[in-house]
Amino acid sequence: MTTQAKTLARPRSGSITAMLIVAIPIVLALICVLARFEIIELSQSVRAGLLFALLLALMATGMPISIALGLSVLTYLFILSSVDPKMVGLKLFTSIDRFEIMAIPFFILAGNFLTSGGVARRMIDFATTLIGHWYGGLGLAGVVACALFAAISGSSVATVVGIGSIILPAILQNGYPPRFGAGVIATSGALGILFPPSINLVIFAVATSGMQPMGPNGVIVDSASVGQLFIAGLVPGLMLSTMLGVTTWYRAWRNDYPRMKRASWGECLRAFRESFWGLFLIILVLGGIYSGLFTPTEAAAMAAMYAFFIAVFVYKEMSLAEVPAVLLKASSMSAMILYIITNAAVFSWLLTSEQIPQSMAEWMTAQGFGVVAFLLVTNIVLLAAGNFMDPAAIVLIMAPILFPMSARLGVHPVHLGILMAVNMEVGLCHPPVGLNLYVASGITKMGITELTIAVLPWLGTMLVFLAMVTYIPEISLWLPRALGMVN
Repeated sequence: MTTQAKTLARPRSGSITAMLIVAIPIVLALICVLARFEIIELSQSVRAGLLFALLLALMATGMPISIALGLSVLTYLFILSSVDPKMVGLKLFTSIDRFEIMAIPFFILAGNFLTSGGVARRMIDFATTLIGHWYGGLGLAGVVACALFAAISGSSVATVVGIGSIILPAILQNGYPPRFGAGVIATSGALGILFPPSINLVIFAVATSGMQPMGPNGVIVDSASVGQLFIAGLVPGLMLSTMLGVTTWYRAWRNDYPRMKRASWGECLRAFRESFWGLFLIILVLGGIYSGLFTPTEAAAMAAMYAFFIAVFVYKEMSLAEVPAVLLKASSMSAMILYIITNAAVFSWLLTSEQIPQSMAEWMTAQGFGVVAFLLVTNIVLLAAGNFMDPAAIVLIMAPILFPMSARLGVHPVHLGILMAVNMEVGLCHPPVGLNLYVASGITKMGITELTIAVLPWLGTMLVFLAMVTYIPEISLWLPRALGMVN
């Protein structure tokens, strides 16, 4: 084929793809209309399939996930369902009328204050003085700093931006290859989803709150609380941090990357003293929650106020004039997440009212699906969803579906919550939508293809850890059980 023919073929194939993307939602809507006027008859399973197909088709057009959720729900309600549409307005209000949801904007605000207030740089300095002289020392310091920052921000993106923008230039200046630094930060930044106070764990608790599915022995299974999920994320978070650190050390040792000079005890003490105010926030949040001093939502409010205080009055790297910009940024992020939550809540309510998750659970039981097969399918579905959806949206849509099914098979809700969190971590680091890749790309000026190659060793480590968390429930449940938080 000549160059001219290839040039003509590309626009033609692009036009066909665009036509299909627009036509498919229209065809699906027409099928719904035909069913509404009883021209064709659709079974319950086909109706459920149409709901999901319409959602995916709308997202394929480039429509925001929140709008796609709302449109697919309204189409189903007005055409295929007998549920009173007035319930939509009521559900939109009641879905965010929950005390625990207030934790989300507060933790986002705290993360923004910490990112702009010099906390990230001080944590990197502290980690570097401890392990900078090891093979891959700066990379290891990045992993440790990401783990520490994740434990006070609760956000993966905030961790990548806060730590990556500081340590990546230092990694390059010390003679490390760009791919090494990009791989370390893009994957270690995902620890923000797993370490408490993880925003995604809060979203999982909100998405399954109030659901009481039946267990394998006919006993009602309660959903996991925010406190249970937070304490359950500690051991998996530490294990994954260690595994990512070992991968970093091995690659640096194998390629004989440069090592830094060992820091003196005085330098270590000075770095600890400088970073103390940021590190103390970990004790304040987690210690306050598990001592019963305040709830996770109150802890989030305390974290936001504390982060503001140390950024403006202790470290003095943020002026009062810069505070409104931080508040506006946090408000924008919070509004986006809360809007997704409201539409996803209506979507999950529709699924429940139509008995779709319960029907799927009964079908899986009838097919003889055991726990091993269910967890394998769950991982495949979640990893596939991570290719084109935001982690928060995945949790909000999939948690109400998976929770009744997992409860029927005897999977503990806390185990399911941590399993989904690890899946979301992996989803942040693989293309085409891996958000951490795009954030790291903006920092390193590397293309997505090159970044994908760079993260492969660490991504492989994360997949190994995902398999461990999936089939060794005690990784998630040991600490909550030891503290008497779960049965």
